Amino acid sequence: MKPSLRARRMARNHKKLSQHPKLNLVALMDIFTILVFFLMVNNGDVEVLQSDRKIPLPDSVSEQKPDIALTIKISARDIIVQGRTIENIDAVLSQQGNAIAKLSRELQYQSSRAAELSEAEQQAGRAIIIMGNQEMPYQLLKRIMTTCAASDYRNISLAVNSTPPAPDAGQNQVAGR
Repeated sequence: MKPSLRARRMARNHKKLSQHPKLNLVALMDIFTILVFFLMVNNGDVEVLQSDRKIPLPDSVSEQKPDIALTIKISARDIIVQGRTIENIDAVLSQQGNAIAKLSRELQYQSSRAAELSEAEQQAGRAIIIMGNQEMPYQLLKRIMTTCAASDYRNISLAVNSTPPAPDAGQNQVAGR
C-alpha cells in the first residue's frame, strides 16, 4: 500500500525538523567587520586620563585637549607622580620657600628617563599635567607649578572634567523675537 499525501508530508517535515539548524556566519561576520571599523575610527577621538575617585576634578567648557604627558596627582593627603607617592601635603605646606625639593628630584629623574627634546619643545618646556582636587589650596598649586617650571616642565596643563558649554541666555532671547 502506498503512503498517503499526509503521511509523506509528515515524514518530510519530520526529517527537516530533526536536522540541526545551520548558522549563517557570513552576515554575522559582515556585521562584526563594520562594528570593528566603526570602533577603530571613533576610538582615536577620545582622550581619557586615568582619573582617581579620590580626586574630584573641576568642570570646564574648554575644548582643547592636552597631550599625553607626565601626570602629577594631588590627593587629599599626598602628591603622586606617575603612581609613586612623593610627599605629604601637610609637610609641603609647612615648609618655607616656593620649591618642593622631593618633587623637584622626581621631575629631574623623570626628565632623565625621557627622550631628548626638539628645539620647539626646548623653548616651550616639557609637558606635564596636574590633576588636583578643585578645593586644593592655591598656595599648594602655586608651589607645584613653580617647582615644575624650575625643573623645565613649563608646558603645564590642568586636568578638568569636560562639560558642554551652556547656551547663552541672551542669544536665545534675541532669536525668539
